[in-house]
Amino acid sequence: MADQLAIGSRRGLRPALPLLLPVYLWLTVAIFLPLSAMVFFSFMTDLPLAGKEWSFTLGNYTAFFSQSLYSKLLLASLRLGLEVTLWCVVIGYPAAYVLAKVLKGRSREAIFLLVILPFWSNGLVRIFSWAMVLREGGILDTALNAVLPFKINIDLMYSYPAVIIGLVHSYVPYMVLTCYLTLQAIDDSLIEAGRSLGATRRQVLWRVIIPLSMPGLIAGSALIFVPVVGSFMEPRILGGRTGTFYGTVIEDQFVAVFNWPLGAALSFILLAVVLIILALAAPVLRRAG
Repeated sequence: MADQLAIGSRRGLRPALPLLLPVYLWLTVAIFLPLSAMVFFSFMTDLPLAGKEWSFTLGNYTAFFSQSLYSKLLLASLRLGLEVTLWCVVIGYPAAYVLAKVLKGRSREAIFLLVILPFWSNGLVRIFSWAMVLREGGILDTALNAVLPFKINIDLMYSYPAVIIGLVHSYVPYMVLTCYLTLQAIDDSLIEAGRSLGATRRQVLWRVIIPLSMPGLIAGSALIFVPVVGSFMEPRILGGRTGTFYGTVIEDQFVAVFNWPLGAALSFILLAVVLIILALAAPVLRRAG
């Protein structure tokens, strides 16, 4: 029986091969080959450019464990990822609920358009826009001083809150979109049944809506946490000196110091840590989903 199923699955796969081949070819060329090259670089003493001598070494990986700065920056980046993900949940989940269950017609379309608007603009444009808003004498400072009867000084540039604001603005649409899809799939009759059985709005939220929409929360959290841990543009521009994180150090190795082997090693250590975290959380997330 098992052999017959295997033969049937192979026969069903053959017609799909022409459609799958371009995708796997693109993944091989655009993802696996560059990653393979970076793995190779991470074990080299120097780049084989302009006749430079090089050899294989583990020193790029041992540098992470011998210098406490890297581990401290990695922990700071993990904390940043958790905080940004939490804020995206706090902001994005209610917005997704309103879009899925409250608004109808053109009002929903208008709000949905505003949610996905950040996807239509360049990342650097968004970041420098926040720099104009958060700096001293910027838009926020000027607007508040024009309304309030007393003088205040709002200067959040080059601070940790500025980095959080910039990252949340960039990634909260992912949370809204994933949660919207799961909330939209929840049958309204389930909510009405809970209310008819005497449950309060809070009880319906915690016992019906949130458990059923948990797959969207999990997917959105993963889509946000993973790239935020390695982010460098927002911390670099909005954080200044306080925006030194693991991702900015990796960028420095590739761009400023031109130490690609060390940058590649630090990148794969970050990838390994993120994969370990996701693997450890997988059983809990699977039960929640």
